[in-house]
Amino acid sequence: MVVSNAELHQDLRTAVGEICRRFPDSYWRELDAARAYPEAFVKTLTETGYLAALIPEDYGGSGLGLMEASVILEEINRAGGNAAACHAQMYIMGTLLRHGSDAQKREYLPKIASGELRLQAFGVTEPTTGTDTTQLKTMAVLHGDKYIVNGQKVWISRAEHSDLMLLIARTTPLDRVKKKTDGLSAFLVDLRTAVGKGVTIRPLRTMMNHATTEVFFDNLEVPTRNRIGEEGRGFRYLIDGLNAERILIAAECIGDGRWFIERACKYANERIVFNRPIGQNQGIQFPIARAHVSVESADLMRIKAAELFDARRPCGAEANMAKLLAADASWEAANVAVQTFGGYGFAEDYDIERKFRETRLYQVAPISTNLILSYLGEHVLGLPRSF
Repeated sequence: MVVSNAELHQDLRTAVGEICRRFPDSYWRELDAARAYPEAFVKTLTETGYLAALIPEDYGGSGLGLMEASVILEEINRAGGNAAACHAQMYIMGTLLRHGSDAQKREYLPKIASGELRLQAFGVTEPTTGTDTTQLKTMAVLHGDKYIVNGQKVWISRAEHSDLMLLIARTTPLDRVKKKTDGLSAFLVDLRTAVGKGVTIRPLRTMMNHATTEVFFDNLEVPTRNRIGEEGRGFRYLIDGLNAERILIAAECIGDGRWFIERACKYANERIVFNRPIGQNQGIQFPIARAHVSVESADLMRIKAAELFDARRPCGAEANMAKLLAADASWEAANVAVQTFGGYGFAEDYDIERKFRETRLYQVAPISTNLILSYLGEHVLGLPRSF
């Protein structure tokens, strides 16, 4: 039987929604208070195969497209959860899938698909370089059949809850390359054996429960067989996966936006002040309606970007626009929800303040809205490079 995309997406929404109902608001609220990782949720999502959506069937995955993966993550956030606890596995895996050797794919992808291994950590950002990846300082120096890695990464989420890390390090010093994007390489680091033997992970407490850390590398030995692709081409491999990241994050923001709007509408219908539901007042009704328009508009760009990605067509502009529009829409919806709930919007028991903090992140990470505008200005509109 041929299943249409619409039917497939609805089936995914229904199935993921059923899983999320096992993990209600109280589950996420308690984790947030304890700053704990949603181990049970991630385990369930893995066992049911949803984190392996993008892994080909030959390696034990579902072989679905990015559109389907985005629906899965959207539905988690729409149900009140936080897909950031596990979303990186989808787009980090793409680097291994597209650029890894046959031996690497055979060794790792089936175990990632089954949940035997977690690939949740992405070692790119550094304290002194931020988004300017070409300037990163972490060095991997070749010695025989291994690289010796020294340096530091920051804002590395889920490193304490991952078996593997995709690490970007410089293998040729910046002053010895013709182009600043050259000389970076990608590695798979086995954190199970590296922690305490060249890797130190230090948690960073942040505004939201995001399992964020800083990671230190002190003469870490990484076998050459763990390098992904060619030496010096890591920046290209990194860029290759960013469009998927942007689209998946956009989907999460859309899920957040719909959650905020649904909660705001429900509360506005039920809350009686001056003998009438507050949703009857245009001062409450109009901002919710406008936020709804913003979320639905962003969703159209998400769909366009995902369809282009799955068709293997250029989608850099669309992926970036989807992320920007969705992040702005979810943040608008978050503010509307707080305003609708009034004082209760700040109370933990209503979960608005938790989701408010979570969705605020996407104005800044994994790429700030200003850098997206800079990219569009230069690469889409032909304006002079600003930095």
